[in-house]
Amino acid sequence: MTVRNSLRICLGSALLLVSVQWQAAAQTASRGTAMSQTSNVQVSVLAPQPAALELPPIQPILPDVPAEEIRLVLKLRERRVYVYRGDHVQSSYPVAVGRSGWETPTGSFEVMGMLQNPGWTNPFTGEVVEPGPENPLGERWIAFWTDGRNYIGFHGTPNRESVGRAASHGCVRMYNEHIRELYSMVQVGTTVTVQQ
Repeated sequence: MTVRNSLRICLGSALLLVSVQWQAAAQTASRGTAMSQTSNVQVSVLAPQPAALELPPIQPILPDVPAEEIRLVLKLRERRVYVYRGDHVQSSYPVAVGRSGWETPTGSFEVMGMLQNPGWTNPFTGEVVEPGPENPLGERWIAFWTDGRNYIGFHGTPNRESVGRAASHGCVRMYNEHIRELYSMVQVGTTVTVQQ
């Protein structure tokens, strides 16, 4: 083989090699790499990949739904008050209701007033009983009915044996521990439904 032929083969091989490198570099560049040229030599340099953006977790935007309201249903025959949150009974308590001639009024009402440790005035004698363990209204008062002069409501009682009976002058007596719980669940405006 002559030197001339050898040079042709070497030069052809070099051209072929550069051509192959050029095609490989071009393919690599299209996959996120860059080409740089120094002198007459083609060099393929991997470009840094951009960091993947971290997105916060998807949090759907839901419409505001009002919390399910508390409502009270007093069932006179059962002598029990039920506390509903929406359509579900959250709790219930035994009560004393109005005796014959002093029946607890039926219908739909709203809580109109609330007191902690109320005083009491005897409607017949005008005698005032201060807050305390002997107060007939117990530890809490939740009014839901009035004729403009007298009021009817839920209240505690020191007379525990009356709970579960028809024993009051229209009010709804509860154990003091139960009226405290009920008091914490209702507010002025809470619906009170009294049923036979």
